Amino acid sequence: MRIGLRVDVDTFRGTKLGVPNLCRLFAGHSINASFFFSVGPDNMGRHLWRLLRPKFLFKMLRTKAARLYGWDILFKGTFWPGPVIGKKLADVIRSAAEAGHEVGLHAWDHHAWQAHIDTMDAWTVHQSLSRGVDLLTKILGSPPVCSAVPGWKCNDLVLTEKRRFPFRYNSDCRGDSIFRPLVDDKQLAQPQIPVTLPTYDEMIGHHGVTESNYNDRLLAECSEDRLNVLTIHAEVEGIACFEMFDKFLKAAEAQGISFLPLGVLLDDCPAPGSSGVVHDTISGREGWVAWQETSKSYHEQAG
Repeated sequence: MRIGLRVDVDTFRGTKLGVPNLCRLFAGHSINASFFFSVGPDNMGRHLWRLLRPKFLFKMLRTKAARLYGWDILFKGTFWPGPVIGKKLADVIRSAAEAGHEVGLHAWDHHAWQAHIDTMDAWTVHQSLSRGVDLLTKILGSPPVCSAVPGWKCNDLVLTEKRRFPFRYNSDCRGDSIFRPLVDDKQLAQPQIPVTLPTYDEMIGHHGVTESNYNDRLLAECSEDRLNVLTIHAEVEGIACFEMFDKFLKAAEAQGISFLPLGVLLDDCPAPGSSGVVHDTISGREGWVAWQETSKSYHEQAG
């Protein structure tokens, strides 16, 4: 069994502490993964206003967010602009690429994307992508080869604007198979590699999932006869849940499971199908996420 391993890096703290931790861990397990970096200002503290929403407040309590992310993350950018991650921590981002990991763009401003994607026009979307690509290119010496939007917040406008950038693939939605997206009944060239497995914050505290049984429950979600793509977060598995994630890797390897970058999965899929991208909810996550319309998992969720 193979699992495509995607690491989302959302914050300054996740970049500074979580990424080096994960790089050392992966080196010990001979694993290469796909890292998606937020490189602009860390304004994640501005999400605090969402505590007024009952579902978001419940999620923060269920996941014990202060312990999970740290108070420095929860207040970043709240009272003044947050630090520009890619300028302050360029060496950390570069070291992930030098270690052999696939590096892509997550966001320029992670908070702004999640908070304003519903009202962003084509120019704003393009500027956000362009600023992120430009800074990552400066850091890496070449353009990032892939991208993955924050929070699976993607729409047809985003898919269209991404065509202007040299991304080999994007990972912007949930689903169950690699596909080429349809926009206005036209197939776009850049394939999507959807995330198929639940994340820590979607599972923990739901349906009897606890820290003690989380690894077993996550492994049970994997299957030999389907695409397995797992997203972890530098702030969670790279810091707060580091030991638990190390045990997960060991348990998976004991079962013969191998981990690889998402781009390798694309190499083994010479003829992806096509599908529209739609919006719906997902258990354990507030608000909408993008879904592969033809995926079985989408229809099960919608049903």
